[in-house]
Amino acid sequence: MPVLPTTPPNLAEHLRALPKDLAQLISSFAAISMDMQHQFPKYLSGTAGNQNKYGEAVSKLDQWANGHLCDALIKTGLVRTIHSEELETPLYHNDSAPFVVTLDPLDGSSNIVTNNSFGIIMGIYRDDLPQTGRKLTAAVYKLYGPVNTLVYSAGQGFGVHEFVKHYHDDGSAEFLLLNEDIHLPKKAEVFGIGADPMLWNPLFRSFAKELLKKEKLRIRYCGSFVGDFSQVLHKGGFFSYPSTLKDPRGKFRLYYECIPLCFLCEEAGGASWDGSASGESVLDVFNEDPDARTPVYLGNKELVAKLKKAMKG
Repeated sequence: MPVLPTTPPNLAEHLRALPKDLAQLISSFAAISMDMQHQFPKYLSGTAGNQNKYGEAVSKLDQWANGHLCDALIKTGLVRTIHSEELETPLYHNDSAPFVVTLDPLDGSSNIVTNNSFGIIMGIYRDDLPQTGRKLTAAVYKLYGPVNTLVYSAGQGFGVHEFVKHYHDDGSAEFLLLNEDIHLPKKAEVFGIGADPMLWNPLFRSFAKELLKKEKLRIRYCGSFVGDFSQVLHKGGFFSYPSTLKDPRGKFRLYYECIPLCFLCEEAGGASWDGSASGESVLDVFNEDPDARTPVYLGNKELVAKLKKAMKG
């Protein structure tokens, strides 16, 4: 007799392997991010009339997303401190709560006006910041694209897992397992690099040319870190927002963006580098400033190793 297809496990079922408080926080984040999508159209036009702490214009949607996420996460009773790209200072709430959270509440928000991918990045710690990425308890990102997906890992060999938003016949929705225990494919296919190529280090520019000419990788760059990382996660390859003549410390924020996605990359069998002469993984970088930036290079281990060698000249 034919085997009838079975429904894949939902997120709540998959999270049962984790400590109860961590499973509850990730499940809550998933529900919050699912609900947020329905609110986006209300905030798509105009700016909020001010700038964030980096001097960048804050759109209404950025501001709303940050406020909504922070409020909703605090209401779970599981979060004692939130560090967000859109907060002037950390949000301290409940000293007895188990987790400290970092947020990029709307990564790639400038993509929204052209209807391209964007998302949310969350890092989860049990210890207060500052910490290295080795102390990260879990990392999660929500990607709003042609389909809505959620990717998470709790580290320590637990694996990287992807869920897709699924609508049932009655209109209700939940996240169902799409890909379990993802590993970067051994054969790399794509690469994406941010910033102005004319401002790249010449050695790095030569390496980028080799990715195209020698490694035969295809260029894929969408302008949101979660979207670009998702390409590498599924296709194998390389992504970077490098040190440049204009921004020698890079553009992306260490805690809000780089540590969570590098954590996922390394858990999926890849590698990361901060560009330092010591050859550090981004997860080994310690910085007292929660708002610190860093160059970031990540992808297949072989490609990151080739980059390190190329940068020695």
